[in-house]
Amino acid sequence: MAAIRLSDHFSYGHLLRFTLPSIVMMILSSLYGVADGLLVSNLLGDVSLSAVNIVWPVLMLFCALGHMVSTGGSAVVARTFGEGKDALANRYFSMLVYCVLALGTVISVAGVIWVEPIVRLAGASEELLPDCVAYGRVLFGGTVMAMLEFTLHSFFIVAEQPKLGLAISTVSGVINVALDALFIGVLHWGVAGAAGATVIGFCIGGIIPLLYFILPQRSTLRLGKTRFYGRVLREVCANGSSELVSSLSASFISILYNHQIMRLIGSRGVAAFSVMMYVDFMFASAILGFAMGSAPIVSYHYGAKNHGELKNVFRKSLRLVLGADLAVTLLSEAISRPLTAAFVGYDAELLALTVHGFRLFALCYLCNGLNLYASSFFTALCDAPVSAFLSFMRTFLLRGGMVLLLPLLLGMDGIWLAVTVAELLAAVLSITFFRRKQPHYQY
Repeated sequence: MAAIRLSDHFSYGHLLRFTLPSIVMMILSSLYGVADGLLVSNLLGDVSLSAVNIVWPVLMLFCALGHMVSTGGSAVVARTFGEGKDALANRYFSMLVYCVLALGTVISVAGVIWVEPIVRLAGASEELLPDCVAYGRVLFGGTVMAMLEFTLHSFFIVAEQPKLGLAISTVSGVINVALDALFIGVLHWGVAGAAGATVIGFCIGGIIPLLYFILPQRSTLRLGKTRFYGRVLREVCANGSSELVSSLSASFISILYNHQIMRLIGSRGVAAFSVMMYVDFMFASAILGFAMGSAPIVSYHYGAKNHGELKNVFRKSLRLVLGADLAVTLLSEAISRPLTAAFVGYDAELLALTVHGFRLFALCYLCNGLNLYASSFFTALCDAPVSAFLSFMRTFLLRGGMVLLLPLLLGMDGIWLAVTVAELLAAVLSITFFRRKQPHYQY
């Protein structure tokens, strides 16, 4: 079967074939995260699960800069390839990777040194503090590898090698799960062992792609000599600002959720919310993978001024995303009990709390994919202001506002419904900007 190139005409089959490795990679990544949560919850208990959920959003705060560079940078590099400037695209790519390595190293060192005040700010109570510190110290030390993995996997798609990215992600994930079982279940290293397994997975997912882009091979994208392109770096940061805002806001909102839940219920409520976040990541991962896989196609045809193909890809993508939203909502409602029972089935009261909350929370999937795709689409078009505005409104203002307002009106049900209401309001904004920007970009 012939390889699909960014310059091709995309039918539904071609679009799904090209994005499938990214979709599967994201689903597998989410499943590995779910496996981490399953092992921590069933082997160490709900207190350790709550501690993991306190620390993880902080890591995502740190990794937000890598996410910004990967999304904003892959769009700029793909657009430069579309303009026929291959050598310049490689120099841009190299500069971005070196910047991520330098910044990630600084963040890793700072995270290890100041782990205790960081997790206290994130909402760790005295009950959770020992596990939070033990987990965070190891996890924060691997921030540089996590940022590198985020960055390089996006560039596999630009290099037209999404299957290779999938293979590396699969290997790192399998090793992560195996080491989780070894470190927690056999060696009894507790949450520090869980963090160590995750960091080793990050190392595999970061170092192997780095070697691929360094060693001689036939890829169009190569890591090599470059110089500092300040203007391009500013453009990349601006273009990826929506993903930065989204990642920062999502982490901040998770921390805000944890504070609210600790105030209303305590650590058991945080454990219930942890289960929802694991399942949420698993369901949202398919849309995220599709958005990641299709973004370089949009960027390439935008750079090549091929408006007909840009319109074709946009319309097919939107239909696929809306169909997936409906399917995921129905599936999540149908299997909410067995999913949550796998995590907290050992505690009937906690299980009932989690199932009830998740069934309200899962209604957000009716619009979640549409909103994720909207932000990614405008990033691929290098329209940073619109993409950043949509991300800020959705993840920070709307979600943050709802999680503060709705509990005052509905109690704990307001916590679980906050994301659903925020996604519905964000969908109105997404549709508005799709319509408003269509004459300009001609999609």
